[in-house]
Amino acid sequence: MSVRDVPWWGIASSAASPVLLAAGWTIGASLQTRPYDSVADTVSGLAGIGATDRWVMTLAFAITGACYIVTGLALRPARTTGRLILMAGGIAGILLTVSPVRTGDGAPGSHILLAAAGVAALAVWPVAASRRGPAVPWALRPGASIRIAVTLLVLVAWLCIELITSAGQAGLAERVVGEAQAACPFVVVMSCLGRPGYLRAAR
Repeated sequence: MSVRDVPWWGIASSAASPVLLAAGWTIGASLQTRPYDSVADTVSGLAGIGATDRWVMTLAFAITGACYIVTGLALRPARTTGRLILMAGGIAGILLTVSPVRTGDGAPGSHILLAAAGVAALAVWPVAASRRGPAVPWALRPGASIRIAVTLLVLVAWLCIELITSAGQAGLAERVVGEAQAACPFVVVMSCLGRPGYLRAAR
């Protein structure tokens, strides 16, 4: 299997993102001494001021964001605009750690803005990263990129509805969105493997 188009460290970072994110909220939830419902309560609450061992989810947010940045740097077959948007999503995730929610007081405006920017960037970057041509990896072709982005946006819409209506599944929706967005770069990276002639053809 050739990795000439995506270096090994990009493969590693893309694979680590969904694992680290899920590990963060799973371990973080298990450490809580106050009542915490993973279906109803948001992931941000695990990193919020007042949460037990909030450093666990805070660290997971920071490392996952860093992984997005590393993957964006490594994803050479993708269009530069898409790579920059992916990296911007990672930066937003890192900045979330310095604007935590406060238990009982809700999320500050800066946290909401950063979360919204990060989720939006991680939903639309595949379209901006797409290219045309017979040698383009399947996940970077316009048709596939649009389908991936639409799927992510539908999931984001579900999350927004849950947050607005307080329907009781905001935590579940956030976890599904988070895992889908974290897995997306890995899917794109895997589609690029074994295509050593791609960069030459794309140029």
